[in-house]
Amino acid sequence: MNMQASGLSVFRGHRSSFRDSRHVVSHPVAIVTTMSLQTLSPSRAGDFKTCPQLFKFRAIDRLPEPTTIYQARGTTAHLALERLYDLPAPERTAERLYELFRQAWTELRDNEEYLELFEDSDAERRWGMESMALLGNYFALEDPTEVSPLHRELNMLEQLDGMAIRGILDRIDETADGDLVILDYKTGKAPPERYAMGAFFALKIYALLVRKRTGRTPIEVRLLYLNGPTMYRLGIDDSKLDAVERAVRALWDRIDQAIAEERFPANPGPLCDWCSFKDRCPAWARSPET
Repeated sequence: MNMQASGLSVFRGHRSSFRDSRHVVSHPVAIVTTMSLQTLSPSRAGDFKTCPQLFKFRAIDRLPEPTTIYQARGTTAHLALERLYDLPAPERTAERLYELFRQAWTELRDNEEYLELFEDSDAERRWGMESMALLGNYFALEDPTEVSPLHRELNMLEQLDGMAIRGILDRIDETADGDLVILDYKTGKAPPERYAMGAFFALKIYALLVRKRTGRTPIEVRLLYLNGPTMYRLGIDDSKLDAVERAVRALWDRIDQAIAEERFPANPGPLCDWCSFKDRCPAWARSPET
């Protein structure tokens, strides 16, 4: 079955979820953080590793960022994939997944952050068709009729040596041998394999949280990139998680120090062109004319 073609065809004729857009200023998803760094998520930790100034803009200043069509796609796709596993195994088909995506977007599209995403209903419809074609790739990565998730969208907050680390796990499976596997869905493009290790940063922290809560060490973490499609897998053991905990501790201490000193240096590079805050970043401030 050609999932991409099927995704496009099943979308046609379903206009109720992609009607004319409305217009209002969008707002960012709230970030849970305090100046004393009471909690830290893998996302904000990743921001600090990438650019301390970016961390400050998001976690300290909490500046608004425009919501993108890619973020909307990711949120809606995650919700559809979560709900796919509410269905009996034989019903977990591509057609049902497309239906779940349409239903999810119907629920989400009137949220304030999404109201001005599209110029018109045609743009919204094209986005929906592209999104469902991407969702069809999921079936090239897994057979959902053979999957029985242990947890989905698991919200975790654990204390690790005085650090409060939080995260939301897309899915945890238990193998036939009783081992735990953590999976993360990605709607963005997969990085080249030689750069994939950095993409496991959040999943390794999630594995650390699971070990803390359950006393069980996950055997593997997996990144499922729908845009490809590509699956990357990484084996996990206690020695790796011990190293992750040390790295998180070092990063926590660096952030604490940055907060105390009010020092968040920018890290200019190619990613700056994708940053919402480039126009106000000190690294890109124009020199005053003389």
